[in-house]
Amino acid sequence: MPKSKILVVEDDRSLSEILVYNLDKAGYEVSLAIDGRDGLSQAQLKLPDVILLDVMLPIIDGIEVCRRLRSKPETAHAIIIMLTAKAEEADQLIGFSVGADDYVTKPFSVRVLLERIKALHRRKTAKVDEDNDIVTRCGITLDRRRYRVTVNDKPVELTKSEFRLLDTLIRQPGRAFDRSELIDSALGEDTLVLERTIDVHIRALRKKIGPEADAIETVRGVGYRFHED
Repeated sequence: MPKSKILVVEDDRSLSEILVYNLDKAGYEVSLAIDGRDGLSQAQLKLPDVILLDVMLPIIDGIEVCRRLRSKPETAHAIIIMLTAKAEEADQLIGFSVGADDYVTKPFSVRVLLERIKALHRRKTAKVDEDNDIVTRCGITLDRRRYRVTVNDKPVELTKSEFRLLDTLIRQPGRAFDRSELIDSALGEDTLVLERTIDVHIRALRKKIGPEADAIETVRGVGYRFHED
């Protein structure tokens, strides 16, 4: 299992060395930036899971760095923990208002910081898993948790096989699936049917999703794929 990645953006050399040492010892893949501009660059290059972000940074301050990270799709979901020597409530509110997940006042216990990182990471991972239950593309929304499909906000009734078939296709747009793969996914690996049976399911599925039927594309000589935006 790959290590979780942490980016430390801190210009205090002694503190950054302590953080890098302890995070590395705790099993994280750690990177270090010493100013705001470097922090932004490394965050976009390395896509860390967690960013420890000092507020008082040279070149670009931590508040602005946080704001920019949240505005970019590739870094919008990273966990951001602000590190600051300021304990005033107003300063913390500013940090939270630009998207910080937590706020740690210096001096702090590294052990406590590690526990807060773990707790935030568990919470964020659970939220991502929940979000993955719902996918929307080409006007079609599929909700695994509620076993529901809507097309342009109108509910569509699908059979179990049709639901599984759509779920397989819509979650990997652009990928061409051959018929045997779709049979395994939609009907089960132990199902003994002709490969052309999947064509019947596709026709029924296209009919039910009506105006968005073209989202399911035929790949000649292979099988089917979901339209890639």
